[in-house]
Amino acid sequence: MIMEMKQRPAAFIDRDGTLIEEVNFLSRVNDLKLFDYTFEAIDRLKNRGYLILVVTNQSGIGRKIYDEAAMRSIHSELQHRLSDSIDGFYFCPHLPDEGCRCRKPNLGMIETACADFMIDMEKSWMIGDKKIDIETGFNAEIKTALVKTGYGAEHSKDLPRQPDIIAEDLLQAVNQLLAV
Repeated sequence: MIMEMKQRPAAFIDRDGTLIEEVNFLSRVNDLKLFDYTFEAIDRLKNRGYLILVVTNQSGIGRKIYDEAAMRSIHSELQHRLSDSIDGFYFCPHLPDEGCRCRKPNLGMIETACADFMIDMEKSWMIGDKKIDIETGFNAEIKTALVKTGYGAEHSKDLPRQPDIIAEDLLQAVNQLLAV
C-alpha cells in the first residue's frame, strides 16, 4: 500500500518568551514556567493541522552556562506538559558571533525542519517575541507574528519591517493567524 505524503503548514515557534516565560539562560526544569494559554494555543494549531516546531537559539550552551543535556531535559518536560504536541525541537548552541548557519535569523534550523517534515512553507508562520524571530520569518519568506510577551513589547517599537501580526501573546497570535 502506497501512502500519499501531504505537505502541512508549520508553526515555527520561538521558545523563551513565546511558549514559556523568559528566564535568562534557562538551565533548570524547576525554572520552566508555561504561560497559562500555551497549551490552548498549541492545541488550536494542532487541530488545524499545523506542525509545531520549536526553533530556539541556546547560546547558554556555547557560553558553558549549561549543557545540552540540561536543555534536553527542559525540552522533555515542555513536551510532557504540552501532551506531546511538539513535533520537533531545533536549537542553535552557538554564540552570536560564531557565524553559524543555524542561529536565527539564519535559516539552518528551518532548513533542517524542512528536511525532516513535508512543510507547506506558503502556509507556515514564524512566531516569536524578538526582532530576530521576525527577521527569521522574513528570511524564510513565511508569514510572521510578534508576541508582546518576553521581549516582544520592547522589540515591537524597533522593527524595520512590520510582521503580519503583532499580538499580546501566543494565544492571541494563534487566534489571529487562524482567522487569516
